[in-house]
Amino acid sequence: MREQVEIGRGRSAQRSYVFDDLDIVPSRRTRSSSAVSTAWQLDAYRFELPLLTHPTDAVVSPATAAEVGRLGGLGVLNAEGLWARHAEAEKVLAEVVGRAATDPADAVAELQRLHAAPVQPALLTEALERIRAGGATVAARVSPQHARELTPTLLAAGVEVLVVQGTIISAEHVGGEDDGAEGPLDLEDFIDGLDIPVVAGGVADYRTAMHLMRTGAAGVIVGYGQSAATSTDAVLGIGVPMATALVETAAARRDYLDETGGRYVHVVADGAMGTSGDIAKAIACGADAVMLGEQLAAAEEAPGAGWYWTASAAHPSLPRSGITRVPTVAPDLATVLTGPARSGAGTMNLFGALRRAMAKTGYSDLKEFQRVGLSVRR
Repeated sequence: MREQVEIGRGRSAQRSYVFDDLDIVPSRRTRSSSAVSTAWQLDAYRFELPLLTHPTDAVVSPATAAEVGRLGGLGVLNAEGLWARHAEAEKVLAEVVGRAATDPADAVAELQRLHAAPVQPALLTEALERIRAGGATVAARVSPQHARELTPTLLAAGVEVLVVQGTIISAEHVGGEDDGAEGPLDLEDFIDGLDIPVVAGGVADYRTAMHLMRTGAAGVIVGYGQSAATSTDAVLGIGVPMATALVETAAARRDYLDETGGRYVHVVADGAMGTSGDIAKAIACGADAVMLGEQLAAAEEAPGAGWYWTASAAHPSLPRSGITRVPTVAPDLATVLTGPARSGAGTMNLFGALRRAMAKTGYSDLKEFQRVGLSVRR
């Protein structure tokens, strides 16, 4: 039972923890990092890095999705983004970046205007075909509001992994007249009709995670991509204490595994990871993989040219992300993900650092590392 803290007369709240509250505890055993595997497998697809990209146009183009795949991760294209709406996506992205350099608020307004254009199935299909031509697993993100509408196009284009992602998601999305949805999306029925793995989220608690697992999702996303650019806490008052949220979701995974007699649902951490140490803590708290965006935005391949925003920046009436300049930390994606690191700040060679953390604590694979000891600083 989680600890309850009284915050005033007749009102209590649950105590929660973020990554900065925790430390990984070394064990009596160490091992060589060459004897450590960071590989994970989602359904039939194996990846050498436990990485999905946050589906934002600032980071993911067809070319960068293919490059992330080459490096061992999974690039996730936003199927409702600029690549699906504009024939010259690079040109309109350059316009957004140009406005951001002068006035970031004006750049958000430009994103809203650009996203008012309809999704064009031919453009979306072309973008996904470019990812496939690059030899990568093809993955795309849709919002709960538009999942039913866009999924037939995605399936026809050969999508292999579908990500259904919103800021906060439930097992049933209740539509309304103002959100463009055709009606409530029952995720269980939706997933049951698909032959590809679906990763859904974000969630922040045991109960919602369990509900999503029962829909048949292959993976559950914890969080909503908290970063320097996101403003969900300021706009909606909603926050996700990632360490606690991951532990709660991992507990739901364990109970669901018992409930189903062996069906394992993957947990993906999205947000609140500024350094490689935070990535290690996310795995230690129960994540099977992490979803990164801001950390990749400064690489030379990033379409945002050093600027970062999430998909929610383009919401037509209530953006929950700004556009933020990301400090340049590495020349390319390969250096960010697999090194070599050129500083000790924990912003390069992210997965080499994860491998070293696992080795220093004596664990040989990700599932083992989920059992590592943790201590609370306060």
